[in-house]
Amino acid sequence: MPATRPLPGPLALAFVAVLVGGAFAGLLAEAASDPSGAAGAFDAYLGRIVRFTLWQAALSTLLSVAPAILVARALSRHPSFPGRSLILGLFAVPLGLPAIVAALGVLALWGRAGLFAPLMAWLSGGDWPGIYGLAGILVAHVFFNLPLAARLLLEALEAVPLDHWRLSAQLGMGARASFRLIEWPAMRAALPGVAALVFMLCVTSFTIVLMLGGGPAATTLEVAIYQALRFDFDPARAVALTLVQVALTVAAVAAMARLGASPTGEASLALAPRRYDRPSPAGTALDAVLIAAAVLFVAGPMAATVVAGLEADLGRLATEARVRDAAATSLLLAAAAATLSAALSLALVAMRRRLETARSSSRAGLLARLLEWAAGNGALFVLVVPPTVIGAGWFILLLPAGMVFAAAPVMVVAVNAVMAMPFAVRAIRPAHDAAAARHDRLAAQLGIAGWARLRLIDWPVLRRPLFTALAFAMALSLGDLGVIALFGSESVRTLPYLLMERMGSYRTQDAAGLALMLGALCLALMAAANRLGRERA
Repeated sequence: MPATRPLPGPLALAFVAVLVGGAFAGLLAEAASDPSGAAGAFDAYLGRIVRFTLWQAALSTLLSVAPAILVARALSRHPSFPGRSLILGLFAVPLGLPAIVAALGVLALWGRAGLFAPLMAWLSGGDWPGIYGLAGILVAHVFFNLPLAARLLLEALEAVPLDHWRLSAQLGMGARASFRLIEWPAMRAALPGVAALVFMLCVTSFTIVLMLGGGPAATTLEVAIYQALRFDFDPARAVALTLVQVALTVAAVAAMARLGASPTGEASLALAPRRYDRPSPAGTALDAVLIAAAVLFVAGPMAATVVAGLEADLGRLATEARVRDAAATSLLLAAAAATLSAALSLALVAMRRRLETARSSSRAGLLARLLEWAAGNGALFVLVVPPTVIGAGWFILLLPAGMVFAAAPVMVVAVNAVMAMPFAVRAIRPAHDAAAARHDRLAAQLGIAGWARLRLIDWPVLRRPLFTALAFAMALSLGDLGVIALFGSESVRTLPYLLMERMGSYRTQDAAGLALMLGALCLALMAAANRLGRERA
């Protein structure tokens, strides 16, 4: 590699290594200072939390993926009915909706004072306590993951070659034969990866369980880590919980990689191929019922959030000093995290491309090959260590110096930036690699490098992918509660943190108004990212 080339790639890797390594250093230091306390934390309570974490994740996966098979097949069997694109767009909305907003939407429907509370009280023959505990967690997880699984399985069905459908029509295959010989094999190949992705998302769920868990009987590892640090002040137990959480996440990510799941959970839904089979009237009616039920299930919490938010005093909230300060803090931290995420991702993508080129020309040694592997997988490696785990490690590391709350802005920006990197890399890498393949040789011959190349050659090509990555990362950071829940305080308060405070003080109308504001901001950013991505394509 020429000596004149800058070194943003190694610096980006070093940043990720310091962030993750510092967290583990804090955990190991605490374990070394109190080995008996850390070892004693592996008790029956920890075992109960692990069992509940795995049980709720398994149930959530089953309840999300099984209906998604039917919904994806129904959508595939009708590739051109009015409103199909709107339904697919609706199924993409939960990807950009903050978990805390979705939780409030579920409570607006099924809570103690929710829309369905009178009906549930009548059915149960008494007062309706609200959908807390395992039931609430499952409903919220299915809200997020059923549309994701349906989109991914639909993508697998739309990848079936056109000749298969033409041949099935020529052979006069019915619905059962088409499902057994064409549809099910296509979905079966994608099913393990989709299930592994949903399972990992549910294992690492934090906000949903925090808001809807309802007590110690419905607590997952990530929530228990938060409680051990913020409420029980038991770092030794937090270390034990964190180690088990990392082990579970490593196993889930390894399963995802082996089964071929996309860690970012994105589906590239192109125009559906033409199908030559025609469902029977009964089959069409059943498909319509399945699609309508899925639409109502996904749209219900969102509609309830909008209705409850509009009933709040939005004018007062908009002029309240705390709300304005929290919104400004959220936007500032999210913008900083998004900028850092895009810069780190671009550095890693460029480094991987340069090292890949060097390897193809047989100029790469062992160190260069290791760096190439790290650059290609550095963004995905962060999925192994959830944000709550990183926050817990740094919380313990900064605690003796009394810098926990002073470091809140830095920790929120750094952790959210790194957690958004897999999505940012996915947005940037195709355009960067295509441009590099076209321009590298000519730029080298003309001696154009560094900032001159970035300004004249790379920037026009990378502008839209970078803005896509920025919008996506900013939306993710705006709605995050994991890190700020640990480091938040009176001096550093974001909109999700303020929303959680209002819920904790039973100011539900204010919380609903804040949820509407937060959801609108995040969805606007996601829509911008989606539009920029389509224009780039």
